[in-house]
Amino acid sequence: MLFERIVSDGLAHYSYMIGDKAEAIVIDPRRDCEVYIENAYKQGMKIAYVLETHRNEDYLIGSVELSARTGAEIWHADSQWGYKYGKPVLDGQTWKIGRLKIKAVHTPGHTPGMMNYLLYDSDGMPWIAFTGDTLFAGEVGRIDLLGQDRAPEMAGLIYDSIFEKLLPLGDEVLVCPAHGAGSVCGESIAERLWTTIGIERKHNPRLQYKNRDEFVAELLKSQPERPPYFLRMEALNLEGAPILGKLPLPPPVSAGEFKDLAKQAFILDTRMELSFASGHVPGAQSIWKDGLASFEGWFLPYDLPILLVNETNDSEAATRILIREGYDNLAGALSGDMLSWHMSGRGSTSIKTINVQELYMRLGGGEPILVLDVRSDEELSRDGRMPGALHIHITQLPHRLKEVPRKKPIYIFCGSGLRSMIGASFLQRNGWTDLTVILGGMSAWKSMKHPAEK
Repeated sequence: MLFERIVSDGLAHYSYMIGDKAEAIVIDPRRDCEVYIENAYKQGMKIAYVLETHRNEDYLIGSVELSARTGAEIWHADSQWGYKYGKPVLDGQTWKIGRLKIKAVHTPGHTPGMMNYLLYDSDGMPWIAFTGDTLFAGEVGRIDLLGQDRAPEMAGLIYDSIFEKLLPLGDEVLVCPAHGAGSVCGESIAERLWTTIGIERKHNPRLQYKNRDEFVAELLKSQPERPPYFLRMEALNLEGAPILGKLPLPPPVSAGEFKDLAKQAFILDTRMELSFASGHVPGAQSIWKDGLASFEGWFLPYDLPILLVNETNDSEAATRILIREGYDNLAGALSGDMLSWHMSGRGSTSIKTINVQELYMRLGGGEPILVLDVRSDEELSRDGRMPGALHIHITQLPHRLKEVPRKKPIYIFCGSGLRSMIGASFLQRNGWTDLTVILGGMSAWKSMKHPAEK
């Protein structure tokens, strides 16, 4: 028997592979699907079916890709929408995989046609509930995807799905959601790697409300903002993402080729903040590699080819993250990284950095500077505010540029300095010149006393 959860880092996306005897089934596959094919091959199994829990918004699902490479049947949820691929799942539909049975359970709320899948073991006992974006560890799915006008209706539906269909399964049933902590599909998903119906019944804050009305009212208070790339993901996940065939690694290009291509391309630099600060290709956008999944959809365009600058010559990790959100047009990667750029004699740009001790001194000296704090409201509430700072969350910076003065020195501040460099590079690309990133961010600042607090 085969049971495996595949984690897609950055997106905090979970897919699952279940097999018995000679067949296997995959639930919510990712687009770079080699892992499923390799697992099946090693186990001597054929991937017979691909099941989707819902139309996804935060990543491109890999159903069409996996089916093209294995011949697996695709069964999609949300049949009310016009899918261009697969067959619609029916409530109560079942599949046999060796000695195992999987049953579809209609659980609307996150989307109208959401399907959860219940796995029965070889003795016919309910064993695992694959809950998609209905129920997470410590959280429930967001209910705003059809717009705020329908959010109350969807909140009521997700309550019914959880309390009438999932919780009655029994405390011993494992819960396997589509996402873990850090996903944009749930505001406060807990860092419980494995959970059960019983654990969620007892410890999930969303399941402690007295009744349906209270659940709906509280859920409506805390819906995160929708990233702009969600609309593109929704459309492509109905059409079927373009088939890749293999991972589209960007070709290495020389510094000269890179400069020529950059005239009609977008430059993405995935190095860490200090490397980027010391010198980067003019016009580059900084998003460190491990932050790509969280921030690329807010800052990268879909209508331009993308050129990569990496810490090393290896572009594979960045490419996997980019194609999961539909950034397929990767025109090249700088061969030899920034060392080759500098050795070619071409000019670079830098961004100033200081530590919190120096910021402390400058604020105490009364210098005419503005601190731009790009942390979230939750971080502000939890960790405190910078006195006198302008607060614009990093994801809102593209829409609120007019609020950032051009004639003042701007000191950019976050929790560590990583998001600050995203903001600084974005401002620099748009014409701001006097920019400084505070290294260490709030983590370092909390160790000191602000001059205004004396």
